[in-house]
Amino acid sequence: MSKEAILRMEELRAIIKEHNVAYYENDAPTISDEQWDSLMSELKELEHQFPDAKQPDSPTETIGTPASKIFSPVNHSVPMMSLDNAFEMKEVEQWTKKAQRKLENEDIINELVCELKFDGLAISVRYEEGNLVQAATRGDGSVGEDVTHNVLTIADIPHKIDGAPPVLEVRGEVYLRISEFEKLNAEAEKNDAKKYVNPRNAAAGSLRQKNAHIAAQRNLSFWAYQLGEVVDGPALTSHFETLEYLQSLGLPVNKNAKRVPNNMDSIEKCINDFKERKSEYDYEFDGIVIKVDSLDLQEKLGTTAKAPRWAIAYKMPPEEQVTTLLNIEISIGAAGSATPFARLEPVFVGGVTVSTATLHNQDQIKEKDVRPGDKVIVRRAGEVIPEVVGPVLEDRPPGLPKWEFPKNCPSCKSKLERPPGEARHRCTNHSCPRQVRGRVEHFSQRTAMDIEHLGEQTVDLFVTHALIEDVGDLYFLDFDRIKTFEGFGVTSVDNLRNSINLSKSRPLGNLIFGLSIPHVGRTNADLLASEFGPMEKIMQTTLTELEEAEGLGPVIASSVYEYFRTPKNLEIVEKLKLAGVNFVGPVDEGLEKVLDGKSIVVTGTLENFTRDEAADAIKKRGGKSPGSVSGKTDAVVLGDNPGGSKISKAEQLGIPILNEEEFNHLLETGEVGSS
Repeated sequence: MSKEAILRMEELRAIIKEHNVAYYENDAPTISDEQWDSLMSELKELEHQFPDAKQPDSPTETIGTPASKIFSPVNHSVPMMSLDNAFEMKEVEQWTKKAQRKLENEDIINELVCELKFDGLAISVRYEEGNLVQAATRGDGSVGEDVTHNVLTIADIPHKIDGAPPVLEVRGEVYLRISEFEKLNAEAEKNDAKKYVNPRNAAAGSLRQKNAHIAAQRNLSFWAYQLGEVVDGPALTSHFETLEYLQSLGLPVNKNAKRVPNNMDSIEKCINDFKERKSEYDYEFDGIVIKVDSLDLQEKLGTTAKAPRWAIAYKMPPEEQVTTLLNIEISIGAAGSATPFARLEPVFVGGVTVSTATLHNQDQIKEKDVRPGDKVIVRRAGEVIPEVVGPVLEDRPPGLPKWEFPKNCPSCKSKLERPPGEARHRCTNHSCPRQVRGRVEHFSQRTAMDIEHLGEQTVDLFVTHALIEDVGDLYFLDFDRIKTFEGFGVTSVDNLRNSINLSKSRPLGNLIFGLSIPHVGRTNADLLASEFGPMEKIMQTTLTELEEAEGLGPVIASSVYEYFRTPKNLEIVEKLKLAGVNFVGPVDEGLEKVLDGKSIVVTGTLENFTRDEAADAIKKRGGKSPGSVSGKTDAVVLGDNPGGSKISKAEQLGIPILNEEEFNHLLETGEVGSS
């Protein structure tokens, strides 16, 4: 037996136990989940090679950490187990085959259930005679912590269940919605308090408090996904039936659970579907749990010391990784905003290789105290732009100097200024080459003027050769000169010319968005077009009229007003007019204005409308479709995976919440209510 292997196993066991304490007890992990998985995989492999050196208390054989002495201990009548992990589809396939081999010949695993692996804190909630009597964390799987006082503050969890059996133990996950997490950290930033690293730690930290008032303020949520001890309950035969039973009792059950045939095509399709839609959800999950559906087969398969043999967790590509921060550089945006970003040692995170990540602004860098040369945690969730979470302080080289925000633009060397009340610095030179490039790229993107064949390299070439000084110049390009550039043959030049000509007919909202007016996003651009179009009228609108428009507010109103009173901007608008770009507002299709004066907010994904189509349908009937809920909102249309804050505000204000069928009825009649 290798002495080096034994020493490494001892080292790994000590390291993992230390990190388990940080994660489970202190709710303050010092490494990413992926690093922990890597350490655990290495230990499992060594223990497999040298089984005689394996110890009973190894992290590979135990669950979590012992319960904290701060809380009263709770003995779990049915152990709360962990899950074995799979990181590749072939490991999932191996698990299905191994599970089938463990069963007798006549026992066939026909169906599985795929459900989300929520990134929160596992708890057990016990009901006796329908009354909630106790709630406990998982702890080490056998003994957990009594957190009843905090669980009673979670609105999702009923205090009483009518029709429940004499004893009903519900297993599930306490989590914090992403929208609530963002509000929590925004409040912490405002009060100069410590911010949480991620929603999981925030949820765990909130639940493991002695003071229930803290948990109550956090707006925690809960998903139920399993049963523990049940006395005189119904005769359930499958896991999917169990989920339906939990839902029938009024417990929150995530509707994304799917029953699928036991074959790899079905499993992989289900996993890929969840991966693609991950960014749509207002809660975090880091994998897919795959379970044998039959409860009879679950019982026959049994468990290992720490995990059921009838389930496995497929872990999604890492969304947090550690890499080296090589440098902090500054990008100059279309409106001159100077945004710091991290130049990283390339790292695979969130399914892609990342070499740059956002650092937002000077204040964020100061708060996180990241420095070139640091090992840093990088996060990329779904389609979100990668960001640097913070430094790994224990790995910081001695004497590493703090990073200072530059005083001059890296492109034109003009002074960088930070306007009062703003978080970002700005380049003061409107003709800065990087600003010009940024404005042209923004103008030509799909959600603005949608000019194909005008990529970043082409824009850079045209700006470098002084063919473009502003977006208006796009419509007066010297194509004969462009033909002389390398790579620009007759076909490519004709394609570019046709794309630019086609862009002239884009809707007015696209044009307004394309102008890079500070603070004006796509939704507000459409609002300006529908409320104040055509363009000439928008240019003459008073500041007071803009401020009174619902959905704009004083900052946006002031920005729009100032934009159309700046000589340079008026020159650009005049060029666009001479080129024949569409200045006319939305065309009235003759639909009855049944929503005249009404404000309808759409949140979530509808079956028969995209978000833009739903907003367009409202506006064509005379209504408004702002992006936020206020006292002026007449109704909120609720689709799948909605923004939690909008629904909460609508409920607080007593605003009607409509499903898609009721929305269709509203579009036809203008009446709030079902047909």
